[in-house]
Formats: sequence, C-alpha cells, structure tokens
Amino acid sequence: MKKLDWYEFTKRIYIHTTVEKLYWCWATKEGLISWFLKDAEFSRNEKVINNSEFIQQNDNYTWFWYNWDGKEEGKILEANGTNVIKFTFAGSCVVTITIEQKEHAVLLSLTQSNIPLDDKSKLEIFYGCSNGWTFWLTNLKSYLEHDILLNETKIDLRPFGLAGYEFVNM
Repeated sequence: MKKLDWYEFTKRIYIHTTVEKLYWCWATKEGLISWFLKDAEFSRNEKVINNSEFIQQNDNYTWFWYNWDGKEEGKILEANGTNVIKFTFAGSCVVTITIEQKEHAVLLSLTQSNIPLDDKSKLEIFYGCSNGWTFWLTNLKSYLEHDILLNETKIDLRPFGLAGYEFVNM
C-alpha cells in the first residue's frame, strides 16, 4: 500500500456514465461550465479555441468559479482525446485525471501532485484542494447521474471570509 504524504493526494469516484461523456466534461469549455465553472477560456497558439473543441497538450487555460473573484491559469500538459488529462494547477501543482471503464461504472481518478511542503501549502493546497476536489467530483456525479448541480450559483458566498473552508457547496 502506498503511504500517504503531503506531496500529493488522489480522489476517486465511480460514475454511471460513459467514458466519452466524462472526458467531454473535462476536456471542453462546454463540459467544464456545465458542472464546474462559471466560465473558462482555452487558448492555443494565443488564439481562443471554440467552446466545444477538445483541449490539447500545450493549450493554456483560464478558469473562473462562482463565488470567487480570482481566476486559475495554467497549461494543459497532456490530453489524449479519450481518457487522460493532465494540467498545471495551484501554482506548481499537477492534476492528472484518468477515466477507466469498469464492469458497472466509469472510475474517475484525480491526483494532485507536486504540492509544496510548507505549512501554507499543506493548509491551502493539500487540505483546501483535497476538500474542494471531493465536492467537485461529487457534483460531477450528481450532474451526470441525476442532472442536479450541488454548487451554489445564486447566493453570493463571497462576504463570508472563510467561505471556501466552511461552505460545502462553494
């Protein structure tokens, strides 16, 4: 068994859907804003790509969430067109998404690695992102299996100073 450490974490979830649908949810702007983001932009060679176009290695992204004024910018490190996506996230971290058809459902695995080992990163990235991804993968399952979104899009949670740590549907 692999030992747990502060350098990386993995979250897994079974979802009753197809590999193709799950890949679309991660690999297109249309897919990402259907369950995850308020808005997203992908660019290739400094040109914005179409909302329905699949991302490719070396594309850049900018993501915007509901209830957060910031943005996340990064680079697509790998996108094989079927079941693997890898991108930079939260500074120097790398997120790897793998999608595998199993006997009764599709297994989605998300690993966030290269987490700095200072105390601030342990709190904000390891703890914060680990909790965040747990919610977002649950939201993705809810969306694909029941057409229900669990994230808050109508109530402004930004006035709560610790909203990202206290609200479970941020």
